[in-house]
Amino acid sequence: MDLQSMLDDRGVLIADGAWGTQLAERGLEPGEPPESWVIYQPEAVRDVAADYVAAGAEIVLTDTFGGNRFKLEKADLADCLEEINRRAAELSKEAAGDDALVFASMGPTGEFMEPLGLVTEEEMIEVFAEQAAALVAGGADGLLVETMTDLGEAKAALAGAKQQFDGPVVVSMTFDRGPKGYATMMGVRPEQAAEELQAAGADIVGSNCGQGIANIIEVAALMRQATDLPLWCKPNAGMPKLVDGRTVFTETPEETVSHFEALVEAGARIIGGCCGTTPEHIRALAEKRNAMLKRR
Repeated sequence: MDLQSMLDDRGVLIADGAWGTQLAERGLEPGEPPESWVIYQPEAVRDVAADYVAAGAEIVLTDTFGGNRFKLEKADLADCLEEINRRAAELSKEAAGDDALVFASMGPTGEFMEPLGLVTEEEMIEVFAEQAAALVAGGADGLLVETMTDLGEAKAALAGAKQQFDGPVVVSMTFDRGPKGYATMMGVRPEQAAEELQAAGADIVGSNCGQGIANIIEVAALMRQATDLPLWCKPNAGMPKLVDGRTVFTETPEETVSHFEALVEAGARIIGGCCGTTPEHIRALAEKRNAMLKRR
């Protein structure tokens, strides 16, 4: 089972949903590094992936969003970097079995590259290459550079991933809608991101987080104008709301899935969920996709 044959066979693939909220339901405390659970609560980490596979996800991620050296140093976990990333990939692979592919998550470092910050391009590439090497050692089927706002960092992560891995690498950016349209916090437009990331060697490009599915349809359409690569789309369960002092996402699985066909028409080939989405959201998406397949 490989990504391209699955895309050829099914047209649209279903990815998993949010990880942070699922770990929180299992007891992850606010401020506690989710990656630490790979070492201390591995069964819970495996269960998150397993629940998404059971819901119909054909691609599941890993508990490594903050698994780069810069982030792990802040959590006093840098000495565990190789173990965390390798083991996280192994846990998701165990849960996926023969039913799903594992795309290992690589999130932003939280650092700025020169000239805005102190990190050189070479250092940034090295940091992501280090993480990628451990994820590949754990058996990842693909690598996912996600939730990026800085195109320079996204390209550095892509370069680092490609140094260590000859399989598919996804690069997914996060866009907000402002008075002048969609752009990342660093001013990168969807069309610009798609064009430059394809030129840099990405195998799949897309968008996650930041928006609900209705908005990400517009982002996908803009990206489709600039690239012929498969589009990866993982919207939030609506826009965040503050309820009793905490952030919640209120879009139901039924509301999410009502936009599924429109997102496919906009060009999405891999669809899942980000913040606030649950196995129930993924099950609804999988059922909708399966119904579409029966109509072919």
